Formats: sequence, C-alpha cells, structure tokens
Amino acid sequence: SQPCWSEYLTTCIEQNTVLKCTCPISECCARPTAAFIRSVLSSEEVVAKYEKAILRGYVECCSNLTWCTNPQGCDQILCKDGLGYGEACSKCSWISCFSCSFPEAHYPASCNHMSHMTCAKCNHGFCWHCLKPWRPTHKDYYNCSAMVSKAARQEKRFQDYNERCTFHHQAREFATSLRNRVSSINKMPEIRTLAFVLDTCKALEQARKVLAYSCVYSYYSQDTERVDTLEEQIESLELHTNTL
Repeated sequence: SQPCWSEYLTTCIEQNTVLKCTCPISECCARPTAAFIRSVLSSEEVVAKYEKAILRGYVECCSNLTWCTNPQGCDQILCKDGLGYGEACSKCSWISCFSCSFPEAHYPASCNHMSHMTCAKCNHGFCWHCLKPWRPTHKDYYNCSAMVSKAARQEKRFQDYNERCTFHHQAREFATSLRNRVSSINKMPEIRTLAFVLDTCKALEQARKVLAYSCVYSYYSQDTERVDTLEEQIESLELHTNTL
C-alpha cells in the first residue's frame, strides 16, 4: 500500500540508503524508480532530502565533479580541470585541491607534503589520508634509526617551520576578518567606496596562504638549491606582504 511504501522509503532516505534500496519483499530485487518514489512521498521535506541524495550520488559517481571543500560550508559543485587545484569556487571563492583530501589548494606544497600532519597540541604525527599514525605505517617518510642529535635538530627545524606556518595562517585569518569588517563598513551610504581596501585585504589573504604552504614545501623538500631559491622568493614576498 502507499502508506507502507511511504514509510519504507522515508526510512531509507533518512538513513541515506535510498539510492540502493530495493523492493521490501525479500525475494524481489527490483528498485523503485525516481518517478514512483516522488509519487509516493507526501512530505515536501522528505522529497527535498531525496533530491539531495540523488544529486550527491550523481556527483560521487562522476570522476570530474566534486563538492567545494570550504570548511565553512558550501554546496557548490566544482568541475575538475585535471590540475592539482582549480579555479576559485564561483559561490564562495574557496580554492579546492582536486588531487588529495586536503580541504584547500596548497601550492607550492605538494599533496604528499600535506599528507604528513602533526597535532599542534600533542605532536602526534598521522597521515591525512588514512588517519593512521605516521611512524609505523609510513616508514619511507620517517627515519626511525636516526641519531638522537639528528632527531633533535629535526625537531628544532620542524618547530621553526611550524611556527612560521602557524603565524602566516593566523595573519591570513586577520586579513579575512579585516576584509569582512571593511566590507560591512563599505555598505554604509555615507562612506565612499572602499573597493581598493577590499582588494588589498584579498591580496593579503592570498599572500599569507602562499607563505604558509611555502613553509610546508621548504620543510619537506630535499632539493637544497631549489629551497634556497624559494627561500629568497619567500623572504621578498614576506617583506612586501608585511609592508602591505
């Protein structure tokens, strides 16, 4: 009967299994069609959830589509262009990484660089992809036989780069906060346009982002010559960014 089907499908939708649900009769493997499901459901709220489930399933099935990864929340669908990062989201301007699960584009740091994460509170090292401890499962990236003195130098080096990276992320948050405040002031009718200030804040945000991920790249890179060149460029960018 329709009430039974409605209750059954509503449960499947709530449990996020509607795209794989079959006829409730155990001997029958037939799947209800989208048209039938829409005709049976009486609640507009449940229908809306079903529509979202269809869209979510479609995006997950398409290798060239993905959701915007803005941690603040965004329901925009992005089309991958084959690069490690794409154009800014047309809805929220967030730039996502299409090659790994890190939530934003992280140039110049590579995806492998972003895999090794360390908790700022307890220093626990783990892999971003599988969330397992870094030491026993990623031996290629961890030299467990290193001498104590080398380990101490590495720890000091990590702390230095981590502090720089953290500082630039905090400075980036400040630039974002500043842009939001200026944006609200700019809406006041008696205030002249502050578009140039907003552009400056956006430039600050982008510069701080690049500086932060440059720290990650420099820390993991083994190419001394390339790192020396990058450090010179970073120093110049940091000088201009601080001036700005």
